[in-house]
Amino acid sequence: MTQAQATLSAKSRFRTGLAQWLNALPFVAVGLVGVLVFVVYPMIQNVKVSFQEFNILPGQSSPWVGWDNYRAVFEDPNDKFMIALKNTFLNVAVTVPINWFLAVFFAVVINTRFVKMKVAFRTLYYLPIVTSWIVVALLFKYLFADGSGGFVNYVLLHVGILSEPVAWKSHYWSAMIMIWLFHIWKTVGWGVVIYLAALQGIPRDLYEAADMDGASATGKFLRVTLPMLRPITLFVLINLVNGAFGFFPQVYFITAGGPMNQTQVIPSLIYMEAFKHFHFGEAAAMGVMMGLLVFAVTYYQMTKIGKQRLF
Repeated sequence: MTQAQATLSAKSRFRTGLAQWLNALPFVAVGLVGVLVFVVYPMIQNVKVSFQEFNILPGQSSPWVGWDNYRAVFEDPNDKFMIALKNTFLNVAVTVPINWFLAVFFAVVINTRFVKMKVAFRTLYYLPIVTSWIVVALLFKYLFADGSGGFVNYVLLHVGILSEPVAWKSHYWSAMIMIWLFHIWKTVGWGVVIYLAALQGIPRDLYEAADMDGASATGKFLRVTLPMLRPITLFVLINLVNGAFGFFPQVYFITAGGPMNQTQVIPSLIYMEAFKHFHFGEAAAMGVMMGLLVFAVTYYQMTKIGKQRLF
């Protein structure tokens, strides 16, 4: 192919692609406008505010301070950001594996043992997803109430596991356990529904072939089910990780960052700094750093882990 023919071919492909985009534009225009207005523009404004001493009062100036807000985040004598960062990674490390395992376990059990009741179980597991965060938070506050009147304390005392009631929100690890249980119970149904749908797409021929080879139930799960679920697993893991990074109602409604800001995560700390202490520049700086962190983790998952065998 000569250079002139290559140039002509490239122009033809460009015109074809442009025509396809123009044909599809009326159908995606509303979505694009929404993304630009509600996602891209706020992101640009947040980056801008992170370099300013932002003043919320109308008509007041917001002087440019450069990297001062970022330095202030790391020079905080109480290390609030570092504590929040540690808790954020701890949330990912604890909740993602448990959430994934429970989603696969319940989906496989429902798919094999309760075939005729799939719709009922799917609805049951998805109910916490559509239930208000506030309602679920109030439920968990009642369950983990201090003293022997709290349901969890009452049960643990009567079965002999505890000798005295636990003040769940007054200690770091007990408060974190509350937050993790709250998050897992509220979100595990999403993974169950996704995996239930994915299990329907696995060809029955593979299981029949495994039966002919004498494979056990465990062997079929490890050699057939998990490998066939690999693309869905990557999608689920990316969303679970992003969800664990985005802890906010889990902390704000349960502990409000207590005790002594020890259970703060980055989103809840951003909210507190911006709307309680009015440190908008520092809150925006933390938001920018969290955005870059989530982008880096997601990019690594998609480019590195996605190319490797998960099982």
